[in-house]
Amino acid sequence: MKYLLLKHYRGGPTPVGDFVPMDRWTPEEVDAHIRYMRDFADKLRDNGEFVDELALAPEGTFVRGDGAGRPPVTDGPFAETKDLIAGWMIIDVESWDRALELAAELSAAPGYRGEPIYEWLEIRPLLTETLSAAE
Repeated sequence: MKYLLLKHYRGGPTPVGDFVPMDRWTPEEVDAHIRYMRDFADKLRDNGEFVDELALAPEGTFVRGDGAGRPPVTDGPFAETKDLIAGWMIIDVESWDRALELAAELSAAPGYRGEPIYEWLEIRPLLTETLSAAE
């Protein structure tokens, strides 16, 4: 089964302990966090459980069409994912329990003062079958 692990800037459950946002970490703390994430992904590559990952920049814009011949509409009165989602990883594992195990390990990436941040990660199963238009 494939699962999406989502890292959030904000918007999840209340952080554990003395949570310090990444924009207040030292450059060395940020580097250690990113190195942990890369090492984690490399481990999953080695055992065949890694599919893909990306970090997202905090900047972004929502856009939607507003009808033929009209300019696109941007942003609106709704939650902005650019403020919420920091990045994602897709894993391909044998079971839900394995997905939970890996997400828990990933949530322990180092942060402020090198301490594990135990951040909340969102796990979502990917749909694996395409629905036909007739269904």
